[in-house]
Amino acid sequence: MEQPTLYAEPGASWWPLLWGPVFALLGFAVEALTGAVRPLLWVVVALALVLPTLVWVRGRRRVYEVRLTPAALHQGREELPVRDIAEVEGVERRAGARVLGGGWTLPRGTGPVPVRLADGTVVTAWARDADALRAAVARLLPTSGT
Repeated sequence: MEQPTLYAEPGASWWPLLWGPVFALLGFAVEALTGAVRPLLWVVVALALVLPTLVWVRGRRRVYEVRLTPAALHQGREELPVRDIAEVEGVERRAGARVLGGGWTLPRGTGPVPVRLADGTVVTAWARDADALRAAVARLLPTSGT
């Protein structure tokens, strides 16, 4: 059964796919001003630029996606069950804490969200809007009564 998404960041947008066609259109326009026009060449150029960009965008969307459901926090390729999270509020970020998602460091442009796990270890989650992710995760956790 599909879980509802409580918080999401896609990891990358699709707009870079426009780079190739725009460059090809500019090349076509310059060529049209100079005389001989080869439209098939510019279509091939556009495709040659779009295909690697498509691979790049799909990869970034997979590796840098952040998604929170009632069951799990998904950070890139890693899934952390919510039942394993003890707290996110007031947790200090520790030097050397494992970064979720499989990377060595936080992805560029993201902020840290220190997470204390049920076993007491601290790991570092991340998001572009770290405060919003922290708040969304905190809403899923039982209150401690203090």
